[in-house]
Amino acid sequence: MTKRKTIIAGNWKMFKTRKEAAELASAVAAGVKGEKDLPEVVLIPPFTSIESAINNVKGSPVAVGAQNMDWRENGAFTGEVSPVMLTELGVTYVLIGHSERRQFFGETNGTVNNRLKAALEHKLTPIVCVGETLDERESGLTDSVVRRQVAAALADIPAEALAVIVVAYEPVWAIGTGKVCEADEANRVLGQIRATIADLYKECGNSELAENVPLLYGGSVKPSNIEEQMAKPEIDGALVGGASLKAEEFLPLIKAGQKRVKDSLSKV
Repeated sequence: MTKRKTIIAGNWKMFKTRKEAAELASAVAAGVKGEKDLPEVVLIPPFTSIESAINNVKGSPVAVGAQNMDWRENGAFTGEVSPVMLTELGVTYVLIGHSERRQFFGETNGTVNNRLKAALEHKLTPIVCVGETLDERESGLTDSVVRRQVAAALADIPAEALAVIVVAYEPVWAIGTGKVCEADEANRVLGQIRATIADLYKECGNSELAENVPLLYGGSVKPSNIEEQMAKPEIDGALVGGASLKAEEFLPLIKAGQKRVKDSLSKV
């Protein structure tokens, strides 16, 4: 039976002012109050609302992450935010290589690797995002693209770091489009990701560590499809976009994660 964490993470993207963030974070914290066997719940607001979210989940099991991070600690890099700044705020998770960063802001496999190394150095839990575009999928390149992105992200990353790394598969064509990668296909691709991680660490005798890396699915996740996804063996949680912006939609996703945790515990 897997010992992998179940994680439900909400990426708020460029939504929520400080006031709105406080209201949503408070509602999520209240919704999980007193609950047992919860998944790891992570809220990922825009930079300006991080502190507001943190202040309003205090005393709850809800964690807060950042949507991006520079790999340098400081310097003349206008508009960037460093890992030191994030840890000072109390951030514990950070998204790395989200497809929108790759598509719109010049993120590359190389900068993903730099950010991952910095996150590990500063004790932040990285959620590394990988996924193919519609053109790549229609050309039959899904597996090769995802394998290449995973391999590049993990270049020169020591095997022991796999204990804290999370990987999210988010097919670009399914993000914010209403299109969903079918659960069986998402499970298959996540299996390819796990096999890739195992292959990367095979030579140093640590391929079995891949079994403990939490793998998330992201792409139009919502209450109507979360339970089918959570039933798949390779899907350890969800990286949620639009459905994380309202407590009444996000809390059912947490419930689905909670059911997975309870089912896992009952089989131990």
